[in-house]
Amino acid sequence: MTQKSVTIKTALDARQAAYFVQTAGKYEAEIQVSIEEKRINAKSIMGTIALNMQEGQTAVIMAEGKDEAAAVEELAAVLS
Repeated sequence: MTQKSVTIKTALDARQAAYFVQTAGKYEAEIQVSIEEKRINAKSIMGTIALNMQEGQTAVIMAEGKDEAAAVEELAAVLS
């Protein structure tokens, strides 16, 4: 499992959430994002919107699978 903590640079609106989910969908790895006690599947648009990512929050991106490292790095770049 690969994981990385990221400070969110800009709050995600619906368009940015869709881009985040599309980026996660490129990877075979199982990817989850957590903020505080909430954890969602990064490939779920409803989960990503419900997570309500706001500027300054710390998100933890976790992935498990053959392309996990690349997935975590690219999604971290999207958020920061």
